[in-house]
Amino acid sequence: MSTQAVQVVSRRATSKGVVVFDWACRAIAAVILLQTLFFKFTAAPESVYIFTKVGGLVHATLASISIPMAEKFGRLGSGVMELIAGILLIAPRYVWAGAILAMAATFGAIATHLTILGIDVLGDKGLLFGLAITVFVTSAIALYIHRTDIPVVGKRFQ
Repeated sequence: MSTQAVQVVSRRATSKGVVVFDWACRAIAAVILLQTLFFKFTAAPESVYIFTKVGGLVHATLASISIPMAEKFGRLGSGVMELIAGILLIAPRYVWAGAILAMAATFGAIATHLTILGIDVLGDKGLLFGLAITVFVTSAIALYIHRTDIPVVGKRFQ
């Protein structure tokens, strides 16, 4: 573990257990976010199905607006967002930003599962939904631990 990472966390708590728990939460969220990129960036059938279904609903809702390539842009855009979130979660100085971005991305995924896709997508028995919940919870924990690092408002959370 880098000295900088220990210093950032140790401003709030000196317990080694908190440092380990913090890194575990961040690593879990980052690994899940980063491993899903393969499926989004290679246009895996499951990923294309999900974004086609979501894009189709958006297109149907906004019938007067043409949304060409909604699946592709949605899939790749969310992939880029998750890539940035995963990198920021690992960078000790920007954990707060990575956590907020990861929570935003996974909130969208959770909402989509609950409203459009359902929990079980293409027979995955809720795996994708469970991974989204896991990323959201571990990112929320990381954000709580690093709340004082947020620029402008962070000092209010001490």
